[in-house]
Amino acid sequence: MVDPHDRSDRFELIAACEGATLAQFANDVLEGDPPLSVRQEPRPQLLMQQVCDPVERRPFNLGEVLVTPAEVELEGTRGFAMVPGKGERAALSGAIVDAAVAAGHEETPAIVAALEDVAAREREQRRQDWAQSKHTAVEFETMEGQE
Repeated sequence: MVDPHDRSDRFELIAACEGATLAQFANDVLEGDPPLSVRQEPRPQLLMQQVCDPVERRPFNLGEVLVTPAEVELEGTRGFAMVPGKGERAALSGAIVDAAVAAGHEETPAIVAALEDVAAREREQRRQDWAQSKHTAVEFETMEGQE
C-alpha cells in the first residue's frame, strides 16, 4: 500500500502525477504568498539508472535516463521532486507539493487525495499490463539432473 504521507512513496507518486495537477496544487499553495526559496532550479539532466539482474541478483547500469529534479524551501520546510523527462514546471510544482505535504499545509488533504488517485491508477495499470502479458509467459524445461 502506497502512503502519500511517507516521503519515499510521495516522491514516486509526484513523479507519476500529471504536471497540470501538480501545477494547480502548487498555485493553490502559493496563493497566500508564503516565503519560498528555490534551492535547486529545475534543470533536465541525465541520471544513470541501475537495475538488478533477476537471475543472478547483481546490480548493473541499464543506461542513462533524462530527469528533471527541483528543490525548494517553503516556509522553512524543504521539498524535492524529480520527474521523468524534461519537465521543469512539473518538477518545481512537485517540489512545492512535497514541501506543502511535509509541512501539513491546509491543501494537504486535497493533495493526498489526488496522490492516492494516482496510486490507484498506477495499480490498475499494472494489473492490466500483467493481465495482457501473462499470456505470453514461456515455460522452460531443463535437462539438469536427467541421465
